[in-house]
Amino acid sequence: MQYWLMKSEPGDCSIEDALCAPQGTIPWTGVRNYQARNFMRDVMRVGDGVLFFHSSCAQPGIAGLAEIASQPRPDPTQFDRRSPYFDPKSSREAPRWVCVDVRALRKTRLLPLAELRAQRSLARMWVLRRGSRLSITPVRPAEWDYINGKLLA
Repeated sequence: MQYWLMKSEPGDCSIEDALCAPQGTIPWTGVRNYQARNFMRDVMRVGDGVLFFHSSCAQPGIAGLAEIASQPRPDPTQFDRRSPYFDPKSSREAPRWVCVDVRALRKTRLLPLAELRAQRSLARMWVLRRGSRLSITPVRPAEWDYINGKLLA
């Protein structure tokens, strides 16, 4: 089992929005970074744990827990000319971008970046690295356990 931190702008899709979706499941579309795409395409598996992270907002931080709910598939937004994620170089025969379904499990108290940074046990966490802008990052099992056992318990 792997663990992930997945960033979403709450104005686009919040943990509350995900919980209200049918079966609490949303397609994680619009990822346009090759490294994040490769995580979804090559490493993520159904059942992997997800820290649902609100980003680009007044108080960024972990807002909930979720899990990967599907295998990767072509992201339909790459083919939609009306979508901000349309990619004219992508084709249905050779899609560039993938998405997975994410099932929201529960909303947590907001765990802000400042609180994460204050934890010595999380010092190596990818999201806390200077300049880290990836929307999907791996989370080490020890980091997952610390966050769930000490900070969200």
